[in-house]
Amino acid sequence: MGQRRHPRAAGLAAVAVLLVAPALAGAASAADAVVAAPPAAGSAVVPTADGPADPAAAKAQIEKNWVLFFDPKSSTAEKAAVLEHGDFLEPLLAGLEHLPNADKTSAKVKNIAFTSPTQATVTYDLLVSGSPALADSKGISVLDDGVWKVSLKSLCGLIGLSGEPAPAPPC
Repeated sequence: MGQRRHPRAAGLAAVAVLLVAPALAGAASAADAVVAAPPAAGSAVVPTADGPADPAAAKAQIEKNWVLFFDPKSSTAEKAAVLEHGDFLEPLLAGLEHLPNADKTSAKVKNIAFTSPTQATVTYDLLVSGSPALADSKGISVLDDGVWKVSLKSLCGLIGLSGEPAPAPPC
């Protein structure tokens, strides 16, 4: 029974970290996020038949955005900027700010594998106070308007693990 609570608590912690109050973000703003500015001319992320044109750059952006999304110091706006449909989901994310362990949860990306030109599977450890709470977790990153974002499906999966009622309509 103790093992079943641990993943559930980790899922709740993951949901909690998704959006910590913007006041915790310090001076950073959504404009400071790597993904907020459009790519420079000639450097847009362009998919090919097997994956992105520049897999190394795409992996770097995925990792940076995944870490930013789970960073308790990131603002709601920063997190929304790297979440699929984040502009629509910002109020939902803001509502998660009071969950336990929000200020202690982070993620460490371990592997990124492209499954299509616009999608990748992300293997990561969900950390609480620096220790793995959900090791080797799987999530999805999607290419949206030239930016690799955490998928809505990944967010909904973490909400499901938390044991909290799934918010409607997004999940």
